[in-house]
Amino acid sequence: MSRRNKWVLVLMLLLGIAIFAYSLRDIKFSVLVNDFVHINFWWFGVAILCMLLYLGLESWIVKVFISDRIEGFTFKDAVRIPLVEQLFNGITPFSSGGQPAQLFALMQTGIDAGKASSVLLMKFVVYQSMIVINFIIALIIGFREIQDKLHALAWLVVFGFAIHLAVIVGLLMIMFWYSFTKKMVGVLMYPFHWFMKAERFHRIEDNLNSKIDSFYAESVRISGKGKLMLRVFVITFFQLAVYYLIPYFIMLALGYTSANIVMVTSFHVLIVMVISLFPIPGGSGGAEYSFEMIFRSYITSNSKLVLAMILWRLLTYYFGMLAGLVAMVIRPDKVVEEPDL
Repeated sequence: MSRRNKWVLVLMLLLGIAIFAYSLRDIKFSVLVNDFVHINFWWFGVAILCMLLYLGLESWIVKVFISDRIEGFTFKDAVRIPLVEQLFNGITPFSSGGQPAQLFALMQTGIDAGKASSVLLMKFVVYQSMIVINFIIALIIGFREIQDKLHALAWLVVFGFAIHLAVIVGLLMIMFWYSFTKKMVGVLMYPFHWFMKAERFHRIEDNLNSKIDSFYAESVRISGKGKLMLRVFVITFFQLAVYYLIPYFIMLALGYTSANIVMVTSFHVLIVMVISLFPIPGGSGGAEYSFEMIFRSYITSNSKLVLAMILWRLLTYYFGMLAGLVAMVIRPDKVVEEPDL
């Protein structure tokens, strides 16, 4: 990690402590401790297991994609990838650092940068596709209620959905209308040369074209592997399912056993969408606010509501970042690449 990233990590941890402290301003610490010691640790253990499964299933997806074309890629190396992703997603705005960090981690194992980029793009396409499908279902189920609770902020959900959908449409256009899409990107890029130096503009244009070519080549290669893609889609479905269930099991741990699993899960899907649009790394501030506002009508005790929010953030945000720090110091194994035919 660079010195800048280390400072950002420290700042995000301090910001998290400050947000938790502010949330607890009207709650006696003794009440919070009493609520914590009386939670159902079996259900909280299930919530922890869900987070571990989320990371484990993503590791499996990485292993499936890489092992399809490269020998010697161990599951230990596969586990490093989502953990490093969690760390850099958590310290960069809009989770923008996750993809480059995964690429670097894959290259550390000896995988060619082009192949690693292509694999990560295909993984991204599958993941984004499943997210869009989940958002559509969640919007149908819970948007009206979330609109009543978040008011104008609820439209951030719709805006976020539109962005995710546009990304998927763009990637699908590269896969199925490569020539047209490449020309369209060239047309859309052209006005930027009025505001940039020619050297910088051509560098960005060449880099973008290279990524488009790489993604198209990988999509052509993978198009004949229907079973592989179906397998990855199924794994991704369960990966997201266990992640979205985490607040439900936290509510069960706090004694709210009558919680509606479908509604709670839908709310979590929509919260994740809101978080993705906050420019502060990890959606800090917006994530906590959204959780408290949405679940306030379900968790009637103010101290338990804050405790639920803290446990949720510790599991879904801080745990991943700290695990990523551990992954950074683990020495990767080296792979043996097969020559392209």
